[in-house]
Amino acid sequence: MNETTAPSVHAEAARLPQDLAGCRVVLTAQRRADEFAAALERRGATVVHAPTLSHIPHVDDPELIARTGELIDNPPDVVIVTTGVGFRGWMEAADAAGQSDALLAVLENARFIARGPKARGALQREGLTVDWTAESETAQEIKERLQDEGVAGLRVAVQHHGAGSDGLDEMLRRGGADVAPLIVYRWGPAPDPVAVEAAVDIVARRDADCIAFTSAPGAHAFLEAAERAGVRDLVLDAMRDGDVLAAAVGDTTAAPLREHDIDPLVPERFRMGALVRAIVFALKARRSPALVTPAGLLELTRDQALLDGDVLPLAPSSLAVLRKLMAAEGSVVPREELLTVLPGAGDAHSVEVAVARLREALASKESVVTVIKRGYRLEVLDA
Repeated sequence: MNETTAPSVHAEAARLPQDLAGCRVVLTAQRRADEFAAALERRGATVVHAPTLSHIPHVDDPELIARTGELIDNPPDVVIVTTGVGFRGWMEAADAAGQSDALLAVLENARFIARGPKARGALQREGLTVDWTAESETAQEIKERLQDEGVAGLRVAVQHHGAGSDGLDEMLRRGGADVAPLIVYRWGPAPDPVAVEAAVDIVARRDADCIAFTSAPGAHAFLEAAERAGVRDLVLDAMRDGDVLAAAVGDTTAAPLREHDIDPLVPERFRMGALVRAIVFALKARRSPALVTPAGLLELTRDQALLDGDVLPLAPSSLAVLRKLMAAEGSVVPREELLTVLPGAGDAHSVEVAVARLREALASKESVVTVIKRGYRLEVLDA
């Protein structure tokens, strides 16, 4: 092989910093879930898959095909496209039904409104001209635009996502429009209800660092699952308090969470890649400061300790002692204080055992210093 051959994807991934090692992230999406998970796992995160809804295929949807035929027979004046994937799915369904040529012929004479750049891009790939784009990617911006312009007497086709109209159909009808809704892909039940129940329990117990949502219906479904499990308040409190970081791909997805006084992390650009980057940045910022010791770089996560990015094999008692020592940042911690953080009942000997096992895990006696008649301290070389 030529020496200048580019490094493999695996080699590139191996060089990524493991700055999410020890973090657990719950993913509620089905679509592109593997891609989403891989981006987080390459940074060391543990991903819990719990898709709250499934996608029902659109190609053989008789209702969608019938609605498409009605548009061909009675062409629209305006077409609102809410999602790029939805518009592409509509074109695929029309092609499978032998309707694509006739549909594109009537659409060429319509005015197109896109909810965001992805919807605009999907239209442009079909050679269609977009008249206006809602840069905020919200149905609200479309409503405000059309209310200002007026829609009385217009036939308006609206391509919806699986959750339905976002109030668009109702607003258009109130304005006097003839509305032709098209639900291109539909939401079905969770593909693995047991996985969703387990994820609800993890969040209720605050055993996750983050839960990510990529659709408003998915967020609704997760909260409904928490209600069925009888832990809805625990789940809401975990996200409100920030112990479990709630993250949403955009404002539309965030809306069901905000209705419950949860302030989710939302990236500036409503894209999955931007959401991944925002999650990585936020979880890194939540960690305790790393400390340099003779053993190496020590970091704490929610329930683990890392030495140079690798998880330390520590029993709960030794982990509790390490947390206390790291919080002191090199100052002496009396044995009596260490005794208070040990799980269960203990005595001075329990502290000695926990410290001994900590030193063994660190492979460095110099990192935890015994201060005669006082206690112990962590040997900190730098912050």
